[in-house]
Amino acid sequence: MPMPELVLSRLMAHAILADRELTAELAPTGRLRVAIAVGPAPSAVYAVRAGGALRGVPVALAEALAAATGLPIEFVPFPSSGEIQATAARGLWDVSFLPVDEERRRHVDFGAAYHTLQSSYLVPAGSPIRRLAEADAPDVRIVGVRNSATLRASLRASPRASHVPVESPEDAVAMMHGGLADAIAMGREVLSGLVAQIEGSRILPGSFLSTTTAVAVPKGRPAALACVTALIEEAKAAGLVQQALERVGLAGARRPPAAGAV
Repeated sequence: MPMPELVLSRLMAHAILADRELTAELAPTGRLRVAIAVGPAPSAVYAVRAGGALRGVPVALAEALAAATGLPIEFVPFPSSGEIQATAARGLWDVSFLPVDEERRRHVDFGAAYHTLQSSYLVPAGSPIRRLAEADAPDVRIVGVRNSATLRASLRASPRASHVPVESPEDAVAMMHGGLADAIAMGREVLSGLVAQIEGSRILPGSFLSTTTAVAVPKGRPAALACVTALIEEAKAAGLVQQALERVGLAGARRPPAAGAV
């Protein structure tokens, strides 16, 4: 089934390309450079590589933004959302899709949210940890992605545990396979993809973080932010977000309503 097109694509493309101030903010190099987190399992944040190409929810949304603006697209892959955050001021990318938290607001400006993120812990086979509260203990080693909203929330939720930052979800899996992690802290959708990679592992019920995933731009680009916010709201209303989630097996993922929806 083809992805639905944004209703205002042609009109908006002409308007955006004619607005020099907007295009200077949205695509200063002449290309829409989209920062994409690439991981081992798809989610509303992470894309995966399939046959050499990127596939996933952020890729579908990025392609819709490029089509709606009439701008050529360039994907800029990163191993995590934390790396995207860390490079926001370096001029490497123009648009991304990231979980929201207060620390991250210091580095990027967030537009429309398109997904509700909940984070929990994955524990290995035979783990005595059954509840989230039981992870908050001095002898528990929690691994999470560096600079991620989830790792920051885990530090607040389990302050007595030891937290080990890694660069990517793949590194977290390797730590657990090596017996160096008692829990992995990530979004539930990513954890669902990791369960198959760690035999006997399970995801704890509940969540220690509930936030949203939203389109984001580097600080100081108000015109670009307004543009991508309007387009993501249109994508939500047109059903594009839901279809993108369904394509990667996340039909049940929670989504904020489109602006103005009843």
